[in-house]
Parts: sequence; C-alpha cells; structure tokens
Amino acid sequence: MPKQVDHRGRREAIARALWRVVEQRGVAHLTMRVVAQEAGISLGQLQHYFASRAAMLSFAMDFASEQTSLRVDQGLEKLGDRPHPRDVLRLTLAEMLPLHADARATSRMSAAYVLEALHDEAVHEQARRGLAQGRALIEQLVRHAVADGHIDSDRDPATETNLLLALTGFTPLIELDVISPQDALTAIDLHLDRLFSGNDRSA
Repeated sequence: MPKQVDHRGRREAIARALWRVVEQRGVAHLTMRVVAQEAGISLGQLQHYFASRAAMLSFAMDFASEQTSLRVDQGLEKLGDRPHPRDVLRLTLAEMLPLHADARATSRMSAAYVLEALHDEAVHEQARRGLAQGRALIEQLVRHAVADGHIDSDRDPATETNLLLALTGFTPLIELDVISPQDALTAIDLHLDRLFSGNDRSA
C-alpha cells in the first residue's frame, strides 16, 4: 500500500519551524528558504504545501490562534463546570501575553503577522477579521457578566472590552524586559478586581 502522508501534520511542522525562525532570528529572516531549512525539508517540498510566503504565514498565524485557543480551553477545564467570568477573562488575557514558551512563540508570530498585514491587502483582511472575531468573544464574555450581575450594569461592554484588550499591550514591555511577567499579571488582576467590584452577586 502507498505510504499515507499526514498533510496537516506536515503543514503544522512547517508552521512551528516558521515560529522558531521568527522567535530566534526575527521577521527579517522569514523567507521560504530559511523556513524550509529550519523544518529540515527542501524548498520544493515546502512549496508543495505553501505556494507563497503569504500562504505559509497565514496558515502559521491560524495555527498559532488555534494553539492559543487550545491552551485557554485546557485552562477552562481546570476551572471547573461553571467558572467565574473574572477567572475566564484572566485566563484568556494571560494566554495572550508572552508568559511562557508556547505563548512567546505565538505572540511573536502574531507580531510578525501584523507587520506583514500592514503591507499586504489580503493578509490585512485576514488579520483584521481574526482580531475582530477575538474581540467579539471577549465582548460576549463581558456582556454576559453584566447580564448576570457580575459587572455593574452602567458599564459599557464595548468600552470595557477595549480596556481589557489594551492590557495585552504589555507584550513589548515584557519582551524587552521593561516590566516582569508578574508585573503584568498584577496589573491585570487589579483591573479585573475593579471591573468586578460592587455589583457582583456572587461575591
């Protein structure tokens, strides 16, 4: 029988190689040839899976988002059947910051993707759509928390969502050793404490 090739697995392996290139060498070295070398395959083999640098980058970004979502889902399982919305938001925000090896890889991948999106219309639309979907999920959590009485009803969910996502701006400060990961988590905890104080019926 002919050997079965795991095409999805091959693509994921290439995506991880791309992450390593971005993490270790920077976006300037992100070429298809360099990624092929990092993945231990020929340029021709890589081109069999990705016809262009943009296609490779787009898949790597989608895969990074999937891995972040997977880590969040795994964290939610540890929180139990009915986790408090504050804990869900903290977990989600923490996984968006470069606080451990996997998150650093996906965070740097995201930064590379944004830079690419500034100069490529197709990538720009995909990146914009992905960020908008992620933001919508956060706003949905906030709206449910308001409806359930965990957050004061006079809070505007859209504004509170924007403020929560602004906390992910700690990424460059952490990466460049301006603040420590614990400093970022302390600020997140303080903001969430303020957001959920007052009208939280579960308190």
